[in-house]
Amino acid sequence: MNRVWSLLMPYRIKMAFAWGLMLLELAVELMLPILMAKMVDDGIVAGEMNAILYWGSIMIGLSLFSFAAGITNSFIAARIGQNYGFDIRKELIEKVQSFSFGQYGHFDTSTLITRMTNDVTQLQNAVFMSLRIMLRAPLMIIFGTAMALFVHFKLSLVLLVTVPVMTFFMLFMMRKGAGMFRRVQLKLDKVNSVMRENLSGIRLIKAFVRSGHETSRFERAGKALMDETIRVIRTFESIVPILLLVMNGGLIFILWFGFVEMQNGTATTGEIVAIINYAARIIISLSIFTFITIAFARGKASAVRIDEVLTIEQEQQKSVTKEYPDAGDLVFENVTFTYPGGKVPVLDSLSMKVKRGSMAAILGETGSGKSALLSLIPRLYEPDEGRLMVGRRDVSRMDIRMLRRQIGFVPQESHLFTGSIIENIRWGKKDATEDEVIEAAKKAQIHETVAALPDGYDTIIGQKGVTLSGGQKQRLSIARALIRQPDMLLLDDSTSALDVKTEAALIEAITSERCTILIVTQKISTAEQADCIYMIEEGKVAVSGTHDELASENGLYKRLMDSQGRKDGAYEASGQ
Repeated sequence: MNRVWSLLMPYRIKMAFAWGLMLLELAVELMLPILMAKMVDDGIVAGEMNAILYWGSIMIGLSLFSFAAGITNSFIAARIGQNYGFDIRKELIEKVQSFSFGQYGHFDTSTLITRMTNDVTQLQNAVFMSLRIMLRAPLMIIFGTAMALFVHFKLSLVLLVTVPVMTFFMLFMMRKGAGMFRRVQLKLDKVNSVMRENLSGIRLIKAFVRSGHETSRFERAGKALMDETIRVIRTFESIVPILLLVMNGGLIFILWFGFVEMQNGTATTGEIVAIINYAARIIISLSIFTFITIAFARGKASAVRIDEVLTIEQEQQKSVTKEYPDAGDLVFENVTFTYPGGKVPVLDSLSMKVKRGSMAAILGETGSGKSALLSLIPRLYEPDEGRLMVGRRDVSRMDIRMLRRQIGFVPQESHLFTGSIIENIRWGKKDATEDEVIEAAKKAQIHETVAALPDGYDTIIGQKGVTLSGGQKQRLSIARALIRQPDMLLLDDSTSALDVKTEAALIEAITSERCTILIVTQKISTAEQADCIYMIEEGKVAVSGTHDELASENGLYKRLMDSQGRKDGAYEASGQ
């Protein structure tokens, strides 16, 4: 947890000031019972109004001073807590953004969301309480007992027995509570996971009439969270009754024994009032200590969970050059790759060469390794063996940011962000002009569709583009990649929702970009426009060549043509 707490270091001076104010407030509270004893003995018992007014004025003045110190302390503590929470969330999002694709598999999305929200909130509460009452409560218990002993030793002996016992009981509960609250957070992760799946798959749920099933899943996760939370609350709620029973028993003993001491003339009324006052403040502090115990138990559990994310070491990279190499051919040399956590390689000693400025189509069965092949080029993953070369330089030794800036990548699942259409296209190049946006949209064959909308490029689209069709989302994603004017364009089955005519116009437009294009597809109509076609089978290049070369062979490509109703490069009469 060192990483989590180290983020408090920039606030150490403000924290010291807040603790200083808290100590002043505590000092006043410790003095008030002594002053009250003076007022009782010298004023009330003696019948001296001047003494009552004198000591009363001092008590009022000190109380106002304590009030001002407490208000200022609360303000500073709240500011530090909020800033600390912001720093943790910033650190977390930066850490998550630095994860490799393999490291993302360590944490479910729902648990990352919980850690960035609920867990951070628990730490904020713990920091606030540490600055406001964490030290004040135990110090009040310690010094309150000491002051009571100073006022009347014999009357205060009961506090020497009850206070340490209850303090050790509190510490034991705090240690026990850390594990219990961690289980609560895990149950909360599960609730968020089910809720996230329900919200993202709501269309599918409704289409399959599975609302009842998903509601039951959520209810089971929610009930597990509720039961675990109730178990924790029940455990900690027992603290206060036990505390009050023990301490009030001690208070009754002090009153009884104080009466005896008064009768014997060995204690004054003021001394008894002062000790009762100290005992009451100690009881309040022990009660507050209960909330501190809960807050720090939850904070400790949350700190461990956040630290698990922050302490993941960034994957070591090979030494890199500081310049992007001259554009050249893309070459795979005996590349083997296995997904993190997998056992069977998806690419097995694969070798292929794509000439600079050409278009290569990648075809193959589902699971043959097509998407994995594209993911290795921008180094979303690293190969287990072999080399990936661009312009005779190993990709793994290139500066990863420079490499990715030269690549336009369109993943299999089109992902758009909440905002306007122009903002989504500019996401590929933040300083793009409006003319550049329109040019990219035209090449992606989406300009006419956007121009026909009431708000044009300022049209707001929902999260993930829920207001758009599949083909529109794909073309906007392609426009976002094209606006980068990349040296290499990677299209991972990202024209699957386009009709033949639109796709042909799109391919014609992007081939004029003079960049190297790799397109994963299942369509023969797309593949025949490529300069070279690579058929991937079981992680290897089974066959390669032009459309005409492969169509003339009675092999895998020919069988794929036949399955799509193609004869000699044309659709059958009964086909499309």
